[in-house]
Amino acid sequence: MPLGLLHGLGAAMGWLVFVLSGVYRRRFLANAALAGYAFADVRAAVGHAGRMVAELPRLWLGAQPPCTLEGVACVEQAWAAGRGIVFLTPHLGCFEMSAQAIAQRWSAQQGPITVLYRPARQPWLAKVMETARNRPGMQAVPTTLAGVRQMIKALRRGEAVGLLPDQVPPEGLGLWAPFFGREAYTMTLAARLAQQTGATVLLVHCERKTWGRGYVAKFEALPAPLAPDLETAVRQINQAMETVIRQCPQQYLWGYGRYKQPRAEAGTGGGV
Repeated sequence: MPLGLLHGLGAAMGWLVFVLSGVYRRRFLANAALAGYAFADVRAAVGHAGRMVAELPRLWLGAQPPCTLEGVACVEQAWAAGRGIVFLTPHLGCFEMSAQAIAQRWSAQQGPITVLYRPARQPWLAKVMETARNRPGMQAVPTTLAGVRQMIKALRRGEAVGLLPDQVPPEGLGLWAPFFGREAYTMTLAARLAQQTGATVLLVHCERKTWGRGYVAKFEALPAPLAPDLETAVRQINQAMETVIRQCPQQYLWGYGRYKQPRAEAGTGGGV
């Protein structure tokens, strides 16, 4: 199906959920208000949440849509350093496309990008996700100790990994740190990967263009080198995520339960 049609259907679905689900609507409005946004400022994010769901079949099973890249100079500089790259992206725009765009541009020369994901609870969906996310130039690994080890090995080979650092990790695998002025349980994995391997940390987010014309992936460096102290590094990453989100708040998932209590389960804490 054309991407524009999928996005149109998704936008309608996003608004339907917003109207029918009081819990989702209240969380959306509360999270946006914490960041200083009125509903009028971020109302477009309602439709973009639905677009995110509707575009997944195309991204997982179809031909890759067009995606332009901006800010690639910092990526080329990181590759030249030869220590691997930790790409961090928030729940903003089409984060699935971020990894695909990186793989398409650099995997032939630099090796695949390894992305961490949380497997679905339903066996059939877990199999689909595993198959769909292992696209050319991409290696998807689950949120397990084995998956983390694969990411560390990839970085030590000078390759890239990708994470969603604003995803709530399981209990015991994160720290409480401010996020838009409120304490949020935040993964430590992103900071630990960089600290243990010396990899360069870069920020990326992928915005949807209008009328289904594709995407634009935007890259940037951290404002300052990641601190050696873990707690300080986690705070830095949260601040960096805030800055990225403010570049395009109309495409952020404000309805995500960012401030929920962590679940007590085995895992690694968050993934792409």
